[in-house]
Amino acid sequence: MPGAIHAEGLVKTFGDVRALDGVDLDVPEGTVLGLLGPNGAGKTTAVRVLTTLLRPDSGTAVVAGIDVLKKPNEVRRSIGLSGQFAAVDEYLTGRENLQMVGQLYQLGARDAKARAGVLLERFNLGDAADRPAKTYSGGMRRRLDLAAALVVSPPVMFMDEPTTGLDPRNRQQLWDVIEDLVAGGTTLLLTTQYLEEADRLANDICVIDHGRVIARGTSDELKARTGGERVEVVVHRAEEIEPARSVLTALGEGEVTVARLSRKLTAPVSGGARLLAEIIRDLDARGVEIDDIALRRPTLDDVFLSLTGHAAEIRENGDAETGEAGAERPRGARGKEENR
Repeated sequence: MPGAIHAEGLVKTFGDVRALDGVDLDVPEGTVLGLLGPNGAGKTTAVRVLTTLLRPDSGTAVVAGIDVLKKPNEVRRSIGLSGQFAAVDEYLTGRENLQMVGQLYQLGARDAKARAGVLLERFNLGDAADRPAKTYSGGMRRRLDLAAALVVSPPVMFMDEPTTGLDPRNRQQLWDVIEDLVAGGTTLLLTTQYLEEADRLANDICVIDHGRVIARGTSDELKARTGGERVEVVVHRAEEIEPARSVLTALGEGEVTVARLSRKLTAPVSGGARLLAEIIRDLDARGVEIDDIALRRPTLDDVFLSLTGHAAEIRENGDAETGEAGAERPRGARGKEENR
C-alpha cells in the first residue's frame, strides 16, 4: 500500500537540464524521509512537484491519498510547506503573519489568534510577536516561516532545508519540534545538507544526484555500504610513520593509507575497542609516540562522499537547484541569513 507520500517516475526538465530523471519515492505514514544530495541534485525540484508548485513532465505523485496532478487544490489543504527562504509579510507583525495564515486556512479569528500565540512561544518569538517582521533578523524570519507552516498541524509536511541559517540552539529546538510532530502522526519529507540532521530525524534516507535516486535505506544500512570501522593514528614524528604502518598492516584488515604532511595513518579494522588497545600496546612496544588515536565508524558524511564524490556542502547563497537559478524567490527571501 502506497505511503502518505508516493511518487513514481517523476521527470522534470528545464531547457537542456534534466532536474528529475525518473525519481521514485515512498514515505510511510508517520515517518520521516530524509532527501540528501549535493547542490543541483534535484531535491528542491522534487519538493516543488510534490507540493503542486511545479508540474512534472511525466510521472505520478500521490500525497495524503490525493493525486497531485488531478486534485492540486485538495493536496494544498492537506500539507504544510517550509521552503528554502523565509516567506513572510514584512509589514505585518509576527502575530499578524500567523493569524493571517490561520484565517487563510479558514480557522476562526479566535482560533487563529490562539494558535499564533502558541507557535510564537514555541519558536521563541514571544518577545517580538508584535513587532513588524521587517525588524526581524534572518534567523527570526526563518523561525516565523516555520511556525506558519505548522499553523494547521497538517498530516503531511515538506521541509526544504529548514534549519539552514539557524544557529545551533535554534536548530536543536526545531529538531525537537519535528520529533514531536512525527510522534503525533505527521509524515515528513525533509531535504537537508546537515548530515547529523538526517542521522537524527530520518527513518529512511534517499540520496539523490543528477535527478536520480542513487541510494536508499536507513542511516545504518547506508553507513554499512561504506565499509566497517577504521582506526586513525597520528604519530609524533615523521620517522615513526613506517613502524606505525607495520603495526596497522599486521592488525588491520586492508590497505593502510598515509597522509605524510599530517603524519596520519588510517586502516580498516574490526574488533572495536579491544583491537584499539592492542594497537596502542604494539605501537608503544616499538617506541612509536602518538599524538592522537581514534576508532571511527562510518558517518553519513562518509556515505555522501562515497556516493556523490564529494562531501556535503551547505549552500549559503542562491537557489540550490540546477536549472532554476532564475526562479523567483518568495517575498522576504535573504541570500544569507543572519541569526540574532
